[in-house]
Amino acid sequence: MSRLLLAALLLISPLALLAQAAKPGAAPAAAQPHPEVVLHTSQGDITLELFPDKAPKSVANFLQYVRDGFYSGTVLHRAIQGYLVQGGLYTRDLQPKRTHSAIASEADNGLSNLRGTVAVARGADPNSGTAQFFFNLVDNRRLDYVGNQSGLTWGYAVFGKVIKGMDVVDKIAALPTRGLGPFAGDVPNPLVVIDSAGVVGEESPAAASTPAAPATPSTARPADKDKSRGKTKG
Repeated sequence: MSRLLLAALLLISPLALLAQAAKPGAAPAAAQPHPEVVLHTSQGDITLELFPDKAPKSVANFLQYVRDGFYSGTVLHRAIQGYLVQGGLYTRDLQPKRTHSAIASEADNGLSNLRGTVAVARGADPNSGTAQFFFNLVDNRRLDYVGNQSGLTWGYAVFGKVIKGMDVVDKIAALPTRGLGPFAGDVPNPLVVIDSAGVVGEESPAAASTPAAPATPSTARPADKDKSRGKTKG
């Protein structure tokens, strides 16, 4: 009898070990979803995929403006063919809207300013980004982070990319430009208006009635293409 019991135990033990080995381990942490935002512009729709895993502060900041309806009625006020298209602050009258506080730069997140990416526009201070953003029309690697020594080396924080409508961005960049309002040049003609912006899968916000700011933060911009790396132009 004892021999039979021992044989049974020897048979059960390997089976138990196999069953234990077959148990799934702890489920891996779910990947952070990448929100998508659609900009409905007067030249067509542009869909962005955002990267909260790489640029959490920049994405959260951008989404807050989108959900507040801040971008509705603003314009893409700067277009330089072969370089970038910028917007996110100025009304049709080219008056700046009042923004939330500036955010810390995340330019050292490992993302490069390649064609189709979208990045935070800022002034000379790396931590001065608010509502403005720009689309890279080409691989602008000179706008990438190279060190924290100064604002000249910080670069510009990429937080998303265009996944649909890059042809619209290119069409905007190809428009003739002019000087208008506080800008000496590079303003698309006709003005390109963001009619509305919304997060895919969420109800679109109503247009925000944010008053114009008293000052004109025109230095929130990457350097002109023919300027040295990192300098800004007022």
